[in-house]
Amino acid sequence: MLERIRLESLHEKVTTAENAVKMIKDGMTIGSSGFTKAGDSKAILPALAERGKTEDLKVTLMTGASLGHGTDGKLAEANVLKKRMPFQVDPTLRNKINKGEILFIDQHLSESAEFLHTKNLQSIDVAIIEAAYIERDGSIVPTTSVGNSVTFAALAKKVIIEINTEVPEEVYGIHDIYQAEDYPYRNVIPIVAPWNKIGRKSIPVDPNKIEAIVFTNLKDSPADIAEPDEKTTAIAQHLLRFFENEVQLGRLTDRLLPLQAGIGKVANAVLTGFKDSNFYDLTMFSEVLQDSTFDLIDSGKLSFASASSITVSQECYERVLGNLSKYKDKFVLRPQNISNTPGLIRRLGVIAINTAIEFDIYGNVNSTHIGGTKIMNGIGGSGDFARNAYLSIFVTQAASKGNNISHVLPMVSHTDHTEHDVDILVTDVGLADLRGLAPRERAQKIIDNCVHPDYKEELQSYFDRACERGGHTPHLLEEAFSWHLRFSETGSMKQKVEAEVSN
Repeated sequence: MLERIRLESLHEKVTTAENAVKMIKDGMTIGSSGFTKAGDSKAILPALAERGKTEDLKVTLMTGASLGHGTDGKLAEANVLKKRMPFQVDPTLRNKINKGEILFIDQHLSESAEFLHTKNLQSIDVAIIEAAYIERDGSIVPTTSVGNSVTFAALAKKVIIEINTEVPEEVYGIHDIYQAEDYPYRNVIPIVAPWNKIGRKSIPVDPNKIEAIVFTNLKDSPADIAEPDEKTTAIAQHLLRFFENEVQLGRLTDRLLPLQAGIGKVANAVLTGFKDSNFYDLTMFSEVLQDSTFDLIDSGKLSFASASSITVSQECYERVLGNLSKYKDKFVLRPQNISNTPGLIRRLGVIAINTAIEFDIYGNVNSTHIGGTKIMNGIGGSGDFARNAYLSIFVTQAASKGNNISHVLPMVSHTDHTEHDVDILVTDVGLADLRGLAPRERAQKIIDNCVHPDYKEELQSYFDRACERGGHTPHLLEEAFSWHLRFSETGSMKQKVEAEVSN
C-alpha cells in the first residue's frame, strides 16, 4: 500500500483512523471531501462519530455536498455536529436540523469555497480528503469527486488523507484542478467548451501540513436509481417534444447546448429519454454524473461530460471504474466552484434541468422546504444554474400522495428561485413555456398546462378572483397559503376533504 504514497517522507505519517482523529478538537471547523456520496471520508468522520459517543465534542463540518455510508447520520446521532454546510440528504441529520439541534447553512454550492477564500467563513482547522494516491510532490490525486477539496487543502492548517485502495490509480487524468485567483486579482477562467482542461491533474498540498494518512478500501455508497415510472416518463416526453420544437424554430440545433441535470429519478428519466431521440453529439456541463450520463455515452448520444463528481449505482461504478480507458477521454471532474461558477454557465449557454418541491402560479420555485419551514436537502447547485442558464427548467410531478398534495400552488411556502429565474416548468400533466410572459400570462399558462385535474378548477378560481382585486401579480393573501394549511389539518389539499372533515 505504501506504493500509493510516492513521497517517501510521508510514509511515517501512516496511522489508524482512531489515532488520526485525535487531532480534531472541540470547536474546530472541519473541511471534508465528498460530493453527493462520492469521494467522501470513509474512515476519519465515522471514527469521529465513535469518539463523540464518549466525549463532549462539537465541530462545524463543511463538505462539497452530501456524504455517503450514513456518515452524516452517525455524526448527528453522536451529537458531534454543531453546524453543517452546505448540503445534506441524511434523514437523521435532517430531523435534528429541523428540531433546531444542529445549525445548517444552506448555501449555493459555487459559493462555499469563495466564502473561505474571502475570509467570510471561519477558517478550516483540519481538512480530510480522500485520495487514490499521493504524488511525489505531496499533491493528492482525488477519487470520484473534487468538490471543495482544492480549497480545503489550500486553506486548512492540517490535512488528513484517506487513501482508498478500492479506487484504481488509473483515475489519474480524469480531474482538472484549477483554482481561480483571489479578489481583486481574479482572471478570466479560460473554459469555452465542456471538454476544455485548464488545470493540473492533482490537488496541490504543502506536505508539511499532512499530519496523518489512513488507508481505506471502501467503494462509494451507491446511488439510489429508480426506474422511470409513468410520471417521470411523461415529464421526459414533454421536455423532449419541447426541445424538438426549439430545433424546428431554429433556436437550437440537434446537438442542443450543454446540459445540466440535478440528481434523482426525474433527472435520470429525462436524460435516459435522450437515448431514443434524434439528438446527437450531446455534451454536459453539470455538477454530478449519474448512471444516465454513462448510458448516454455508451449509446453514442453523449460525447463529453464535465462535472464535480460521479454518483452512480454499484453496477455503473464497476462498469466505469473497471474500464477507465474506455471513458477517460469522455468526462472530467472539476472543483465545484468551477463546475458551478455562474460566468461559465452563462458563457456556455447551459440548459439547466432541476427538480422543484413545488412551484406557484407565477413561476416561483421552492426546492428546499416542506411546508415552508422544514428543510429537505438544500438548494445545492440549482440556483447557480437557474439564474445563469440559457434555459432554466424546473420539473416536478403535478400531484403526489394519492393526489392529496398539489405541487402547483397559489403561492410557494418558501422561495428559492424567483419567477425571474425560471423559463420552463414541467409536470407529468404538461409544460409551460414562460419566456416573454407577464405575470398574469404566466399564471394562466401554468394553470392551463401543469396543474393536476383535481386542483385545476380551484386554482383557476383563485387566480380569477385575485385578478378582480387587481395588482401586477394578483394574490388573495388571506388564501395564499390555505392549501398548505388545509393539508396540515386534514392530510389533503383538496377542498372536498376539508368539507368532509368540517361536516
